[in-house]
Amino acid sequence: MYKKFNKRENIVNKKETNSVQNMSTFKLGWPIFVQALLSMCLGYIDTLMISNHSPNAVGGIGNANQILGFLTLAFSIISTASGVVVAQYIGAKVKEKLNEIYTVAVIFNLALSVGVSAILFLLHNFIIKLMHVPEEMVPSARDYMLIVGGLLFLQATLDTFSQFFRSNGKTKIGMMISLSMNLINIVGNYCFLYGPLKFLGLSTKGVAISTVFSRAVAVIMAIIYFIKYIDGNISIKYLKPFPKDILKKLILVGLPAAGENISYNIAQLVILGFINSLSALAVNTRIYANILSSFAYLFSVSAAMATSIIVGHEVGAKEYDKAYKRVLSIWWKAVIIAETIAIIGFFISPFTFGIFTDNADIIKLGSQVMFICIFLELGRSTNLVVIQSLRAAGDVRFPTYLGMASMWGVSVLFSYILGIAFHGGIIGIWIAMAMDELLRGIIVIIRWIKGTWRDKRVVDDL
Repeated sequence: MYKKFNKRENIVNKKETNSVQNMSTFKLGWPIFVQALLSMCLGYIDTLMISNHSPNAVGGIGNANQILGFLTLAFSIISTASGVVVAQYIGAKVKEKLNEIYTVAVIFNLALSVGVSAILFLLHNFIIKLMHVPEEMVPSARDYMLIVGGLLFLQATLDTFSQFFRSNGKTKIGMMISLSMNLINIVGNYCFLYGPLKFLGLSTKGVAISTVFSRAVAVIMAIIYFIKYIDGNISIKYLKPFPKDILKKLILVGLPAAGENISYNIAQLVILGFINSLSALAVNTRIYANILSSFAYLFSVSAAMATSIIVGHEVGAKEYDKAYKRVLSIWWKAVIIAETIAIIGFFISPFTFGIFTDNADIIKLGSQVMFICIFLELGRSTNLVVIQSLRAAGDVRFPTYLGMASMWGVSVLFSYILGIAFHGGIIGIWIAMAMDELLRGIIVIIRWIKGTWRDKRVVDDL
């Protein structure tokens, strides 16, 4: 893919990207907030539609998405690294390597996604059995995994372009793409489950087809927006000769940067296995609780992403004090808002769980989980804001080491002890996850205040 700019467009784009570090967190963050809110609400509707059609499909798709989410982390190694490197390069006003970074990131993730899809196709039955998916949910999980997993290159491409847009300060583009994708997905689900295509009887397969179609449209939109608004090119010509140094550096930056997420998702897969071994009631309670509790850290997610974009540009420009003050200012605001929403979420949980199900046991259990979320969100909001900023500053290894130690030594270990060994069930498991988030939150905020991240600037190493 190659594009040509006219002179006026090129000047405008350069002026916009160079001003990212002078933008307010709010200006960058509100499109991310709207994007996350819309995705969450539409996901709410999506799950509700499937739940009304088949409770077993909810659990099957939930398990499949957990597995697919883990596999797509392979793509985040390069996409996350490209986000960090692009932001710092633009902040440092060094643009010579940007086109190579864009091209290598897209091509490498495309190739990697094909390999991951092949593994999924060959080993899907083994993976489902390993996850202890309840027997009644296996058909839905298998159908969804094969269709959506077979076209993982769509997700890989979309994730990569999303990092490009954010690093360039184009957060509104991500909002528009996400809104379009989710609306298309919901319309597709309706057509297959309740509308004109219901007669096909595709059920979960129809939901999967709707998902991949919406992603395909999103990828097309992303390519068009990149060509029109980003000051850069993606072309095979940048691979001749192949820039091995760029790929090597992206992997060195991306592997530890993605390591914390990889560790988290592996830990969540193990914990999901614990929950699956309890009952189908516990599985569905977890799915509904995750949807509802996610509203509590919605602001933190958008604030963290917006802050990390600016921090990357500021660190690239060696404006460390500005980055330091910005993160601390956003952190305490994010914690207050997340805690407020978590408390409200607990008090209205009997009503909100009732939207998904009329099972009194799920509603009661879900309310207890939402109470624990008040403490969990205190740590999680801190982790979201501070860890994203550490990565953007180039401090990518420490969050990985900390995450691996805490997630496995606290979250997984105590999930088994409290949830399985002591028969605390899903309540014990949620307490363990809250312990993990709180411990990591304390440690990362101390690290940010100490300023260890100040000598981790990526641009000097590339």
